[in-house]
Amino acid sequence: MPKSKREKKISLTQTRKKGLEFKQKIIEDVRDCVDKYARIFTFSVQNMRNVQLKNIRQDWKHSRFFFGKNSLMAVALGRTESDEYRENLHFLAQQLKGQTGLLFTNETKKTVLKYFDDYRVPDFARAGNIATQTVTLEQGPIPDLSHAMEPQLRQLGLPTSLQRGVITLLRDHKVCEKGDPITPEQSRILKLFDHMMVDFHVTVEGMWSNNGKWLLFDQRPEPIVPTKVNVKATAASKKGGSDMEEEEDEEEDKDEDNEEG
Repeated sequence: MPKSKREKKISLTQTRKKGLEFKQKIIEDVRDCVDKYARIFTFSVQNMRNVQLKNIRQDWKHSRFFFGKNSLMAVALGRTESDEYRENLHFLAQQLKGQTGLLFTNETKKTVLKYFDDYRVPDFARAGNIATQTVTLEQGPIPDLSHAMEPQLRQLGLPTSLQRGVITLLRDHKVCEKGDPITPEQSRILKLFDHMMVDFHVTVEGMWSNNGKWLLFDQRPEPIVPTKVNVKATAASKKGGSDMEEEEDEEEDKDEDNEEG
């Protein structure tokens, strides 16, 4: 039987592919900023959170961020000494790898380093993060959690039981070991017990000045983190069962991060 001409798949979305014109605009924008601002800082982002990056951009409205599109930014700056847009910019381009971006600003080196050294926001570890601590839950009752959550806690590997209607941890339970990758189950347990293990922060790695000078910074100071932590079961969050039913935090808005901002 011949196929009906009416059986056609019609896409209800129309997207325009970003082509050469879009790439050329990024290159032009980067070079305009090179001419406009006194300094360019390279930075890398640890424990990426899109909301926190937006807050930083808001604080630095007087400056310009480019985050993502590393290959395009490197082309705009010049990958080698022979094709660099300004003197010594190829050193800066060589730093553009992974979660790395550029900050164009007229602020001084001292102001930039102080702001980003002080800007650290605690957050919950996600699956795949490397544990920075060995976390152990202490034996005892967990009165802040609904008794209906007890089966879900056991599914996550916690040794629990109901005793007089109260969820009770029967023995100390090691949630994670320092240096090991965090599993989805461990991530949910840490969030349930309100233990924030990671920090969102931005590390400033180098600076280019419009006089052509390139400076690579030493490793920035890191806060002291205890290697082992005991978490009391009674310290659990009172948010109820909603945390257990939530999926992992949805993937960050990559499209926005990959645009110049």
